[in-house]
Amino acid sequence: MAPALAFYRKLGFKLLFRGTMEHGGEYAHLRFPGSWHRLELNFYPKGNPYFEPFRTGTEFDHFGFRAKDPEAWKRRALRAGGKLAAEFIDGSSRLVYVRDPDGNWIEAFGPAHPRRRRRPA
Repeated sequence: MAPALAFYRKLGFKLLFRGTMEHGGEYAHLRFPGSWHRLELNFYPKGNPYFEPFRTGTEFDHFGFRAKDPEAWKRRALRAGGKLAAEFIDGSSRLVYVRDPDGNWIEAFGPAHPRRRRRPA
């Protein structure tokens, strides 16, 4: 779990709590500032009864969230250790997909051309 937890924390997610499950697995709950949604990371060691079902596919595709500046978010994600999976502009929106250290796709979407703050003269 360490690489994925470090990755999401570098992206700005805040660790709410973490612990160990009765069957030996570990979990961590994170939240992105300004969001009510939680991200739960789970780790199941080999030999754990939950390991195999989750390593053969869960039909999970990706999760996405709105970013004020998807391009800036992409740079941050790549510096944190993510791998660019895809990016494109669809109408007035930019969509950026990055793979986390476990290969899960995460999407940041927002304005194709975010407004830049003006610096005071």
